[in-house]
Amino acid sequence: MARRVSLSGEHLGLGEIAAHHQDLESSLTLYFSDISPDYQVRFFGYAPQGVRDELGERLDEVDLASSLTALAAVEAAFRVDYLERCYKRKKDPVSRALRAVYQHKQDHASLEEEIFEVWANNSSGARKIISDLRGAFRFRHWLAHGRYLTPKLGRPYDFDDVFVPADQALRSFPFYGG
Repeated sequence: MARRVSLSGEHLGLGEIAAHHQDLESSLTLYFSDISPDYQVRFFGYAPQGVRDELGERLDEVDLASSLTALAAVEAAFRVDYLERCYKRKKDPVSRALRAVYQHKQDHASLEEEIFEVWANNSSGARKIISDLRGAFRFRHWLAHGRYLTPKLGRPYDFDDVFVPADQALRSFPFYGG
């Protein structure tokens, strides 16, 4: 077997990401309310609608950032699982198929084209979950690459649209080491 990569152990769980997302939303909502100690200075000269509009813009950005973080956590879970299955030489069908990928790609396997495909083909009920994740990952690519193009995602995404399939995947698949 080729060299092993060193795992940092710093990847976040979806629960931590959801709690952070909620804290940010709550903090922004309080900051933009008239009971905030900084409200009079920060929003001097603003019309009430202007304050609401700016709050909406900030909440939208938090939503996008949290979506990106949640999808990064999903990628980490799949990649850690991939490596653990290969290093520990597990004998189940998913592990065997992932080891076949590892023989050619080692730690450079494509998440969407190879790792997801192994799961879709070797785990019952996985095809729908993987399909939903692939859609969410198109959204992730748009976010990660600067949002400069008009996305062709097939549907709009927000944090909940990302969190649900991410959570479903992490709860449904028997991951190792993640």
